Amino acid sequence: MTITPLGDSAVVMRLSGREDATLAARAQALAREIAEPPLPGVVDVVAALGGVAVFFDLTLIRAWPVLEKALRVRAARVVGGMPLGEPRLVEIPVCYGGAYGPDLEGVAAHTRRAMDDVAARHQQGDYWVQAIGFSPGFPYLAGLPEDLATPRRATPRARVPAGAVGIGGAQTGVYPFATPGGWNIIGRTPLQLFSMNRSEPALLRVGDRVRFYAMSAGEFAERARENKVNGEGGARGEQMGSGPRGSVAEVPGPWLEVVRTGLATTVQDGGRYGHRARGVPVGGAVDGLALRLANLLVGNSEEAAGLEFTLVGPELRFSEDSVVALAGAEFAGLPRWRPLMIKAGTVLKLGPARSGCRGYLAVAGGLAVPPVLGSRSAWGWGEEGAGPRGGVRAGDVLAIARVSRKMQACWRMDERILPAYSEESVVRVIRGAQAGDYLEEWLARGYAVSARSDRMGVRLLGEPLRRIDAGGGGDLLSQPVAPGTIQVPPDGRPIVMLADAQTIGGYPQVAHVISVDLPLMAQLRPQGMVRFVEVALEEARRLVVARAQGLQLLQAGVATKIR
Repeated sequence: MTITPLGDSAVVMRLSGREDATLAARAQALAREIAEPPLPGVVDVVAALGGVAVFFDLTLIRAWPVLEKALRVRAARVVGGMPLGEPRLVEIPVCYGGAYGPDLEGVAAHTRRAMDDVAARHQQGDYWVQAIGFSPGFPYLAGLPEDLATPRRATPRARVPAGAVGIGGAQTGVYPFATPGGWNIIGRTPLQLFSMNRSEPALLRVGDRVRFYAMSAGEFAERARENKVNGEGGARGEQMGSGPRGSVAEVPGPWLEVVRTGLATTVQDGGRYGHRARGVPVGGAVDGLALRLANLLVGNSEEAAGLEFTLVGPELRFSEDSVVALAGAEFAGLPRWRPLMIKAGTVLKLGPARSGCRGYLAVAGGLAVPPVLGSRSAWGWGEEGAGPRGGVRAGDVLAIARVSRKMQACWRMDERILPAYSEESVVRVIRGAQAGDYLEEWLARGYAVSARSDRMGVRLLGEPLRRIDAGGGGDLLSQPVAPGTIQVPPDGRPIVMLADAQTIGGYPQVAHVISVDLPLMAQLRPQGMVRFVEVALEEARRLVVARAQGLQLLQAGVATKIR
């Protein structure tokens, strides 16, 4: 077993051996061994493709060597031959072909088989779950018969329906939600692969065995009706915005009303931890530091829910006197980095951003919207469209938790704690797993930010990254990724993963932005420039701890302003 870094706050523990069902079962056993009982500082454990990713909070552990020793002790039990037990067998019915499998004919042509033969061969596969990712509950299944392997579609579909069963290269998989996708769709299942109505939302986990069997269109329709009656198909109920959609009368206590939305305005908090193994992104504020600072300024916990908005801020009406703080990008309607009193009935108009990209508004008490999987951050995976969504809409009324203490709103924060926000940022990185595959000259180049960037990632424009071995092949087997991971797709233009990034990815990982510099990436506007410089892993971890200490000092100072 080897341990390699995944950024400065995660590692990947890789098991040796041939990638097969036994290795997948060992990875799942290793993940269970590490997760229970919980180790101090560990926030997520994810089994995937012959290894386990362990995510940790450096401020909650004494030192990395202490955690590393504990991880190796637990891993020794699995690596040493711990009995694995029999894997679960999950049977999935599929209606093949026709409207349910629009690419079955294409797969048949590619493999030179009849369509009925393709469906029959697909059912004969000996499948196991290699990884869960791409979207919550999406299984990457190995075991597809070699003669059915079919390249992914040249042009991905804008919308693949929930339950679609597809073939992508040598793997097969099932789409839990309606999302874009480039796999060849050969059928559809009525089963709900991810449902918040179940105690275990994801139907499958790494190491499970899977068997497909055929069903008729009539059986599909009947099973789908049964799922809705029994609450198993509750995707629409899971489509959640960022708070109540009702009238003012339906929200007890203080509230704010969204008069105008601005751009990409959502409720965000510190993120949704503990669910990466199900393929659920962490989410939360893209510039996590800005939201933490805004919360501290109004006396909230760092993880409280506030509003995130991009380039254009919203207009908000407050029902009661409220203390607010703006952080992140600079907006015309409110000064940054200080608490301010907003009188009842006031409509706060934030307007366009003067500098930076994303703004954060915290309100004393925090936004009391319903949590989903332990977080109030916007959640939008469901049959109405691909997530993450959950943006606020004009007319939304968001509850504010009532506070008993009062905050003095007549002071400002020492800005030396802030990152060096700039339209031309220098961002520090550590090496990724495939760094050696690329010419290192890319580090000295400048890259522009594409307008296609979003909460999932910053897409960079510039001279494409060149592989040392130009014939080195295409995508790799999908591996865990994290916010900050820099992936290189086939066009050679890097993508820097952000808060809503998928949990695993199939592109080479050339580097990882260090945690303390992720706010710089979050605040880059389209056409902003960024250049990368390499630092040592130890330095990146030291900076994480130093920033946490600065926040503790700020929190202590804020405490003197509350009575």
